[in-house]
Amino acid sequence: MEKIRVGVFGVGRGMDLAQSFMLQNAEIVAICDNHKERREAAEKKLDSSVSVYDDFDAFIEHPMDAVILANNFYQHAPYAVKCFERNIHVFSECISNGTMAEGVELVRAFEKSKSIYMLAENYPQMKFNREMKRVVDGGSLGKILFAEGEYNHPGDPWDSGFRKRYNFYPKHWRNFLPMTYYITHSLGPVMHITGATPKKVTAFAMYAPTTSDIPNASYNADKAANITTLNDDGSVFRVTACSLFGAHHNSYRICGTKGQIENLRGLGDRVMLRYNQWDKPENEECEKLYTPSWNDKDEALIKKTGHGGGDFLTARIFLESVKEGKQPPHPFDIYSATVMSSVAILGHRSVLDGGRTMDVPDFRKEEDKKLYENDRLTPFWGDDGSEPTLPCCSHPDHKPTEKQMELYLKDLQK
Repeated sequence: MEKIRVGVFGVGRGMDLAQSFMLQNAEIVAICDNHKERREAAEKKLDSSVSVYDDFDAFIEHPMDAVILANNFYQHAPYAVKCFERNIHVFSECISNGTMAEGVELVRAFEKSKSIYMLAENYPQMKFNREMKRVVDGGSLGKILFAEGEYNHPGDPWDSGFRKRYNFYPKHWRNFLPMTYYITHSLGPVMHITGATPKKVTAFAMYAPTTSDIPNASYNADKAANITTLNDDGSVFRVTACSLFGAHHNSYRICGTKGQIENLRGLGDRVMLRYNQWDKPENEECEKLYTPSWNDKDEALIKKTGHGGGDFLTARIFLESVKEGKQPPHPFDIYSATVMSSVAILGHRSVLDGGRTMDVPDFRKEEDKKLYENDRLTPFWGDDGSEPTLPCCSHPDHKPTEKQMELYLKDLQK
């Protein structure tokens, strides 16, 4: 088979992903970004034959088989729809859709196309999460009842470099991000490991505003949201999306009727596998703390890529799906992706409504599509200047202080 021709939309994060594609013999044929400095930096890393665009509509006309969507976190769906209209395959970062109506539009366009769609969620492919899935699939934990996922990513408020690269104007989406929205790094792994799909969601936020004079333009002072889902197999998940408490960690725990397995906070790739004495499999210990192996033919290449090797493995799943002409497995397929986005969006509405339990739609079903086809509530500013239609914080009137905003603007000018 000839090389798969790939375009990259959004060359900040997109170029990191492109590296994993190129390691697997895919050809980057075009890039697109409206940020001049990023385009120029990306050009230096690529062959001179790669075409460069600053407009998506022109970019999408370039001959290509697949597109990496790595633009703004909440704005993938409209561009994916344009790819589907041309039967171009889609590798989409983070949540699949920023509004419920976009989720409906995304699925409807997909169902008319011949495209492969994959949510580019890479945390399930980290070494410890792969090991947890291996153990769960082996059956020794019994029926899975409960799983936890935490993606905890606090940041230094004085980090000018991060601000200038990732949060570089007052109406940037990061300044209006609800604490349930950035969910795929916590929910994706537990869905992958267990095979379960959320059907109901409820959530509560943890509000902790700071009055300190720090550079800050965020209209959300929630530090985390505790999100609980009831799943299609009767199990329950507790996840936090992207939280900002304690020390940085990615933490997951899977509990069954016979045992449990978890990675341990602050201890790298190590996992703890535990059984009760009466449920211990033959020749197993009751407690075992160990570092799993990759057990993968591409280990050398995996170690060259980001997110603990997850970037390479996620790209591999996508490229194999394209070559074989079949959709990727749960939870990377489009229906699982829109479930994750629905948990994010409806979880925040649960926060705003005192923790009310919300039904998670299944966009395979026309009746569920109908429920949300006109639901465009959003906490983000539109590119056309339209204002948010939903508060981003559990305390809707919260905003940064005048001094915080002043320091933020000064910091951007340094």
